[in-house]
Formats: sequence, C-alpha cells, structure tokens
Amino acid sequence: MTEERGRHLGTASSATGSSATLVGRIGSLESHALQSAYRSGDLTPDDLVARIYDAIGERGDDSVWISTVPRDDAIATARALRLRWSDADSEALPPLYGLPFAVKDNIDVAGLATTAGSPGFAFLPERTAPIVERLIEAGAILIGKANLDQFATGLNGTRSPYGAPSNPFRAGSISGGSSSGSAVAVSAGLVTFSLGTDTAGSGRVPAALTNLVGMKPSRGLLSMSGVVPACPSLDCPSVFALTVADGARVLHVIAGFDETDAWSRRVAVPPAVPVALPLSGVAFAVPTLNGTDFAEESWHAAWKAILDRLTGAGAKLVPVDMTPFFEAGRELYGGPWLAERLAGLEAFVDDHPSEIFPVVGELLQSGKQVTGTDTFRGIDLIQRLRRITEPLWSEVSALLTPTVTQTFSIEEMVVDPIALNARLGRFTTFTNLLDHAAIAMPGGFAHEPGSAPFPFGITISAPAGLDDRLAGIATSIERLVAAPLGATGVPAPPSALRPSTRRTATGGAVTVAVVGAHLRGMPLHAQLVAMGASFRASTRTAPVYRLYALAGTSPAKPGLVRTNDGGGSIEVELYDLSPTSFGLLTASVASPLAIGTVLLDGGESCHGFICEAAAAEQALDITEFGGWRRFVASNRA
Repeated sequence: MTEERGRHLGTASSATGSSATLVGRIGSLESHALQSAYRSGDLTPDDLVARIYDAIGERGDDSVWISTVPRDDAIATARALRLRWSDADSEALPPLYGLPFAVKDNIDVAGLATTAGSPGFAFLPERTAPIVERLIEAGAILIGKANLDQFATGLNGTRSPYGAPSNPFRAGSISGGSSSGSAVAVSAGLVTFSLGTDTAGSGRVPAALTNLVGMKPSRGLLSMSGVVPACPSLDCPSVFALTVADGARVLHVIAGFDETDAWSRRVAVPPAVPVALPLSGVAFAVPTLNGTDFAEESWHAAWKAILDRLTGAGAKLVPVDMTPFFEAGRELYGGPWLAERLAGLEAFVDDHPSEIFPVVGELLQSGKQVTGTDTFRGIDLIQRLRRITEPLWSEVSALLTPTVTQTFSIEEMVVDPIALNARLGRFTTFTNLLDHAAIAMPGGFAHEPGSAPFPFGITISAPAGLDDRLAGIATSIERLVAAPLGATGVPAPPSALRPSTRRTATGGAVTVAVVGAHLRGMPLHAQLVAMGASFRASTRTAPVYRLYALAGTSPAKPGLVRTNDGGGSIEVELYDLSPTSFGLLTASVASPLAIGTVLLDGGESCHGFICEAAAAEQALDITEFGGWRRFVASNRA
C-alpha cells in the first residue's frame, strides 16, 4: 500500500518550477476554484489526482514526502468518489469533495507506515486517526504522508533522515518545521491543504516561511488520537491552507470532542465559513520592535508596513510588554517539558540510539535531567504567567506578532541547530503553554536587496475557545494583504478580496435573506411586496445550516438552524427593504422564528430568517432538498 520516497539531506531541489507546471495545467488548488472546475465539468477528481502524481514525479527527490498512497489506488479512490456523487446536485456534495491533502507522518493512516521521521520507529497502524477519517468522509483525497523534524522536535525542517524540504521561495533555505513537508506540499501547489501538528510553533513557522495560512486551534479542539505525541499536554493538530476560508472549512470538519483522547476538551467548534470582523475598532496587542529584532531591515520594513495598513483600516495598536510571554516560551525547551517529550519515547531512544537524529537525541536525553521538583516549579511558573497576562484580554481582541523575524539556509541550521531553532520560536513557543489559539498568515513580503521577495508572516492569537474570533479577524487581514497563494504565483481569489463583510444595499436599505414562506410564489411573499421590498438576488447560504419543516405552522414554514455538526448550503432569496420596513418585518416574526445573521456562500453575511434550535427537535430535517421550494415541490410539505 505504500510508495516509499526516501530522502537524504542536501538533495532537496527548488519547488518553484514543477509546482508551476501543475498550476499551469489546472489552475489553483484553492477549494473554491477547484470545486468550481468540478461543477463546470472542466476537471474531475481522478484527472486531478493523476496530474498531481505527474507533478510529484517531475519534482523528483524533493524531501517533501516520506510515503505516498500508490498512484493507482489514489486515482481509484478519486474515481469512486466521482461516481458515488455523479447524480448529486453540486450543492449537495460533501464539504471537501475532491480536495487533495497530505498529513504529517506522525499521524496514523491505515495502510501507510507511521515513521514520525524515524525509519527504525516505523509501524503500520491498524486504524486511521479520527481527524483523517473525518476528512476522507467529507470527500477529501489523501495523497500521502509528509516529512517532518523527527518526533516533531524542531521548528526548522532539517532534522529528518528523509532529508530537508527546500523552501519553495528560495532554494537551499529552510521551509520551517517540524511540519516541513506538510507546508511545502501546500505552498508548492501539490495539495489543497495538509495536516501538521503544533507544540512549539510547528504549525505556524512553516506557514510563515512558505506564505501559507497555518491554523493552530485551541488545544483539545482536535483529537490527538492516532497522533504520535511530542508533549501530550501541549500538542494539537494544525491545518495548512492557501486561504483562511480553506483552513476554516477543514478545521470545522475535523473539530469536536473525542472521548478516546484523554486531552480532548469541549471547545466551541468554529463555523465552516468565518464571518469577517471589520478591522475598524479592533484592538491588537503589539510588541514594540525595532530594527535589532529583525535579521534584515527588509523584514522590519515588512512589519512596519502591515502595522501601517492595519491602522489605516481603523485598527487600534496597544503596546504590550512581551516579557512574560517570552519567559513562558523559554520553558518549552529549557524547562520540564523536555521530560514530557522523552516520556513516550524513552525505551526507543535508549534501545535504538543510532536511529535518533543527533540533535533530536541530544534534546530528548536532556529530559532525563528533569526532576520532580523541576516539573512542579515549571507548572507553577506557567500558571503564574497565565495569571499575569490575563488582564490583557480585557483590553484587546488579539495579540499580533511577527511569526518569525528571520530565516536561515539549510547549511546554517545544520551547523548551529539549537541556537538558530530557538530564534525561530521566539514568538511561537509560548502559545500552547499559555493556552492560546493562533492563526499564522501572510503579512506581505520582505524585499531584501539582491534577492527575490521572501514571505513575511504574522500571527494573531487569543485565549483558547476564541477560534471563531481569530478566523474573523484573519479573514479581514487576508483581504487587506491580498497575498498570492503560497508559492504558486496565483493571485488571491476574488472571495478573499471582498471589501465588505456584510451584504449591504443602496440608499440606506437593509438586505434580508428569506428562506421559506416569503419566497417568490409562496404564501407570505405578498408581505414583502406590500413593504416595498426589492428583489436583489437568489443565492445560497454557507454550508453550515440545517433546514427543518416546522410542525403546526400555518402557512407551512421552514426553520433555518446553524449547526456545528455538518450541515448544508440552503437556497435563499435576498431582498432590500427600507429601515422602516425592516423594522416592521422584524416585529412581525414570531417565535420560534427570528431575524438574525445568515452566513452566505462566499463569506458574506446579511440579516435573515433563522430558527431557535429547540424547535428543530420535533421537526422534519429537510436539508437534503437544499431549500424550501424544492421540498414543497416534492409534495411532502
């Protein structure tokens, strides 16, 4: 079942050329563009998979993959997916239909060896990790297992016997780690998204260095079952994507409490489609940095440029003393958590010293020097630092920092692996220790003299449970920056550039989405006409709703309920009303219906008819019809 793709340090090639070939053939692998190509018939999932394997072959020995699903098996899976849904309405397709993805090779996939970056450690899992199972159930197509710093110990991507994936923007430079292959596979345009893991910044540093979005969710939001741990009390899976929207969609599919994971927590699941939060009035805590904090003045200039753009958009910058954050971060590799890294690997480390990458072995062995008193001192210190930083969150919506302030060549990192790795983690190692969620994302480019532009990444973070808020802020920043997609050269898609977050109407009118009895041709449509409503468009909701036929209503009405557990895209009609008429309409709506906010396909939102969730308990779920009109036409109403 496995195609091994062994790599050796120093043989990595630039990713730019071959990935451009794939992009030139099929366009962007960003989900909206890809699924639009499927709907139009210009592309099929099995055709896409065949072309991806061609591109992987053309790239040659690039150190991105440790193993891949055999080509014929992957094409067969894609073909079966297409045939299964061949008669389905395009809007009824599963949320990740036909999207190719990769997983970091410390995450189990039945039939593919899990190596965690160590050939001697490799084992063949009997079961696929739940987060991967959910992706496949949602229609995503697995391509393979990606390279990583051994045992997820490192932030640079050079600590693997399978080689060091080269940065797609600069041959011979690090791609970041430990989720190195996962990031390069997305940035180079070989997959739509990938899974990594994040303990010290492994889901964020590679995103910054390869111009991606890296979503590091609240700890416990995603199951760690079937994942080889680094530090179980701190670990979390992460998502690499070309856009915030893609990352949010994937995160929504795989999020949720897992009783088989001892570290799983009941954290609010963020929506599949984030609602952009206007930057005007958003307060960011920002470190005070100067030129000495950056290796290159061009990086400092990129940092100042993004701050200027945010303030120009109306954001407020609040200076913050980073001392307690940095003090917490130093504990990850300088405190008792080194013993936690060793705890699950000690027998293998002792019995197979030759199988351990030298710098990884040095770090793991240092865990043996940690005492019980060291451990409890460290736990106490982190708790006190959490308490010290807590007041900040009553003043700001998020902490904004650079993700990294410099990069290195692969050769530089090999010569001085520990000190340079520590520099990469300055703004990332504290995040999980302080129990924050974070999103790393493109912040522009550094223009170094004599070199091609290099991506400059920023990170926004906030306390655990605020993943929804971070995604909304990140969506607005993404529109402000308008970075190209990874290293593909493809411009940001129009859906990521919309200046408006809420659908508005001209002349001070209010746009309202109607879903049932107020639709054209339905019994209550005359109410809208009497109020002077102007039809604007037919469209669909974001795929995060369920539609129910409510019992005992006259005339018959549906209820639109937003859900965190699956859902579909529902047909709606948009109407513009004067503020006075909007007020009259709102006052006329009786429980369990109400006027609230409805998320639309493409990321916009507007006012619209929604329903109390309790009313759905005794109602008929009609989501499969995709809208009230189609349900009524079925004669089941």
